[in-house]
Amino acid sequence: MSDMITEARTGRADPMLELEGVGKAFADRSGVAHHALAGIDLAVGEHEIVALVGTSGCGKSTLLRLVAGLDAPSEGALRLAGRPVEGPRSETGVVFQEPRLMPWLTVADNVRFALGDLSREEQARRTAEALEKVKLQGFEQALPRQLSGGMAQRVAIARALARRPQILLLDEPFGALDAFTRRAMQAHLLELWQAERFTMVFVTHDLAEAVTLADRVVVLRGTPGRVVETVPVELPRPRRGDEPEAVALERHIEGLLDLG
Repeated sequence: MSDMITEARTGRADPMLELEGVGKAFADRSGVAHHALAGIDLAVGEHEIVALVGTSGCGKSTLLRLVAGLDAPSEGALRLAGRPVEGPRSETGVVFQEPRLMPWLTVADNVRFALGDLSREEQARRTAEALEKVKLQGFEQALPRQLSGGMAQRVAIARALARRPQILLLDEPFGALDAFTRRAMQAHLLELWQAERFTMVFVTHDLAEAVTLADRVVVLRGTPGRVVETVPVELPRPRRGDEPEAVALERHIEGLLDLG
């Protein structure tokens, strides 16, 4: 077991998420394999927030899809709550960069869509509960075209939270938002995390966002993508991206990415 996994275990219960030697290759039309990820070892503790950052094409989103069970690894093992990840799981919530709302459904029906295996009464209860958590009471009957970008992404988060996930995976969830809305959404996401006690793994290109939100920042680089360093963020919350300690961490991560 890797040093990284051993470190994650120290002082904690067994990790919520474990990846050991995970790799992913895709075959093109001619059958030639292209390796997106190789040798990924990572453990994420219960209630921990981990950010994934990296150079373009290093497999960050691919890694998130593997954890979500939307793709299968070519090699290695993934475990969530001690069980192998072999497909999508009810205890995993996923939020993509785009809200991916169905334009013909209301806000409430977009959230309810994720709850089709539950009774109608339970669907209604969880939908109302999730929309209250993201502060969208009163917008239940609105259509996606009537929402701002931040509101639409809050609906996407509500849809994920309605499943009451143990782990929430987010792929650049605020990348398309303006700076003010992004900061507000970051603060609200932290409030939800503190209240709901889920584990969170998110992909971002914004180093300030990574340092502001995460307990650890996992830095990937290359093709195939590999972990070059895991950077602990030992700053008290709430954090500001312009604080000297935060800026120093951002510069360290930038250096690892070799961005110039």
